[in-house]
Amino acid sequence: MATSQILPTWETVFLVFHLIALIWYCAFWCVGLLGWATVRKTYTRRPHSPLSYSHPQSVPGVSIIRPLKGLDPNLYENLESSLNQDYPNFEVIFSVQDENDQALQVVYELVTKYPDVPVQIIRGDEVVGMNPKINNLVKPFRQAKNDILWVLDSNVWIEGGALARSVETLTQPFPESNSPDRPRVGLVHHVPFAKIYASQHTIGSRIEEAFLNTNHAKMYVAINRIAIASCVVGKSNMYRRSDINKLTGLPSARNRYKACPTGSNGDPEDPTHSPDTVTGLAAFGGFLAEDNMIAEGIMNELGLVHSTSCDIAVNAIGSMSFMDYVERRIRWIRVRKHMVLLATLLEPLTECLALCCVGAWGLGAFFNFSLSLFFLAHIGLWLTVDLGVYSVLAASPLQMATLWPFIGAWVLREIVALPIWLIAVLGSDVVWRGELYTVTLDGRMQRNELKSARTRRLPL
Repeated sequence: MATSQILPTWETVFLVFHLIALIWYCAFWCVGLLGWATVRKTYTRRPHSPLSYSHPQSVPGVSIIRPLKGLDPNLYENLESSLNQDYPNFEVIFSVQDENDQALQVVYELVTKYPDVPVQIIRGDEVVGMNPKINNLVKPFRQAKNDILWVLDSNVWIEGGALARSVETLTQPFPESNSPDRPRVGLVHHVPFAKIYASQHTIGSRIEEAFLNTNHAKMYVAINRIAIASCVVGKSNMYRRSDINKLTGLPSARNRYKACPTGSNGDPEDPTHSPDTVTGLAAFGGFLAEDNMIAEGIMNELGLVHSTSCDIAVNAIGSMSFMDYVERRIRWIRVRKHMVLLATLLEPLTECLALCCVGAWGLGAFFNFSLSLFFLAHIGLWLTVDLGVYSVLAASPLQMATLWPFIGAWVLREIVALPIWLIAVLGSDVVWRGELYTVTLDGRMQRNELKSARTRRLPL
């Protein structure tokens, strides 16, 4: 048999690649539309939870933990939202590393204003790793009166009914499973929604708003709807301390509880592991993305599921320059590169402009069409879906006075997405809280000795 009869022709090979590109294009449109549809279904209304008006002894107690550092944008209103929760059984813990932290003055004012809300103020951290947020959470985790913990970043405002709805979500069986052995919910988290307050409408904050409130929210909701991997932002996370205490943060611990015998109390018994293994919150002190690492542990070590309520975590992003935005995106892309390498490498092909090129190339082998019309249709529909996501999460569409600046920021974000990704994947150094770190292959971080980010910019 002739060689030409065995090997495929170049035309066939190219046709296969065109088909793969077309499938990829259609698949990510489906993911985007899934996110848009899920947002419309979940966040259109926020029903009142019956837990809000239950007797205090009939509902589980919750400890709300607020780690603080400095005067974040909208700090007073953010912290006040914790004290205003419509729930009969909770306490609020404010934790600062420095006893002279300026945020304490805001805390003292709120404690005076809400004398009936149980409050703890914890000063001084406990160093278990390089992550200052984890160090600031160790004492509150230990001193909290309740097993259910709700950790809220200081730049987050939350609606008054969110606590009751979140507890209801955490304590109910996972609704997507019909199995009698369906796993319980181990983590409730909320979609971050950026809000810019007066005098903070800088170019970086506008781009960050356009990113978080459209494409990020859409993909965040879609990935969590599919639930094939952990995708959690730590702005607002609720879980049980008893679950966190079992975690090791080690890849080798995947599924370690699923095959374990069950004790008389219905909880899996601890498997045999090295006595040197660090467990609990301290196991995550070396990670930069501690939020998603904890979420991965809850999913993969404990075999529990993540869920979201119909609430959003309103994130006051403050004033950001363009380079602030660029360095923030570089930081998280470099962190993800060491956590989910394949997904990070494919990320550009999920963005609006690059995906448009993929779709045009894939369709070109099968149909004759106007390339300019295809680009206009693709970008126009993508923007329409993104604006639809924004309007649902914000509970109102953009007004004409803010629509065009928002679209301008959205377009700029799409244009710079690929250059930022290219810069990010070529390095491992990140700037975080004024210090320069190197992200290692296991997702941990190492401080570059004598290299402060105040004196050395991130090498781009």
